[in-house]
Amino acid sequence: MSLFRTELRRLTKRRFTRYSTLLGLLVLVAVVVGVFFTNQKIDAGQLARAERQADQQYQEQVRWSEQERAECEKAKTAGTSTDGRYPDDCSVITAPPRDQIQASWFLPSTFDFKETFDETLIPFAAILALVGFVVGASFVGAEWSTGGMMNLLLWRPKRLTVLLTKLAALLTGILAVTLPAAVLWIAGFWAVATFRGSTEKMTSGVWQSFLLTGLRGVALVLVLTTIGFALASLGRHTAMALGGVVAVMVVGQFGLGILLGMAGVRFAEAWLLPTYILAWMTKTVTLQDWNSCNATYFGECKPATMEITWQQSSVLLSVSVLVILGAALWTMRRRDIT
Repeated sequence: MSLFRTELRRLTKRRFTRYSTLLGLLVLVAVVVGVFFTNQKIDAGQLARAERQADQQYQEQVRWSEQERAECEKAKTAGTSTDGRYPDDCSVITAPPRDQIQASWFLPSTFDFKETFDETLIPFAAILALVGFVVGASFVGAEWSTGGMMNLLLWRPKRLTVLLTKLAALLTGILAVTLPAAVLWIAGFWAVATFRGSTEKMTSGVWQSFLLTGLRGVALVLVLTTIGFALASLGRHTAMALGGVVAVMVVGQFGLGILLGMAGVRFAEAWLLPTYILAWMTKTVTLQDWNSCNATYFGECKPATMEITWQQSSVLLSVSVLVILGAALWTMRRRDIT
């Protein structure tokens, strides 16, 4: 009997796998349904009404600025103290230009597929990555804690082959869930945009960009699934992986963020893992340091910036997988299995 098929069948038969996957998929469905009911399609009547509201807002600003300017000039003429309420030159009190008050401020939320769908791929990847991590940790952790791994090695004494076959079956199962879920995710939000927004201006270039982002999301799911599997194998228990994540994310990352902020470290976010995961999904994250000034030719003071790219994130993710999985394989080969 094929070890791979056996492990794949065992993965799909586990109740924890089924319930965790079902819970993750239900969360995704809830997101799509929530977006559907919190958006609506914009018609010509709503646009006209929004333009009228923008005009009304502008007129209110004009009346307010004229009233304040008159009060300022009256106070200046009378020599009354204003306690810094008005500027030295009352003529600078003016209403904002009409084009700065946008009609879109008065429109209800609408789902523009071209502008918004890319953002939805981040929670999609995050939810399935969490499912993959937990399922992967439980899949091998249960084998160690119940003694199933030792019994299996009596039948298949090649330790690394057994562990890698388990990992291959796990990744195949996760991929079999992720890819159809991605297709349904696209279809669901396309329906949302059709009935509650807009599907205009979709070109082949836009679809290609969405596809590449989706592929990075799938890769992130597989990476975190592998890390969960490897951590649980290292500790011979599911709790090793879950406890490791709590230690790294809550104690390490949260505590490190506070420490770096107190120390005034520039671009403190560059030391935090979520920044690199976000950069992996969005291609680049720009960090800003508001404690420094880059002067421009126009007299502006702009903060110093630092870019974290998806290439840098790929190096971090690759090294993490190689180190953690390599440690799991090394301990599998070297330690006593009892």
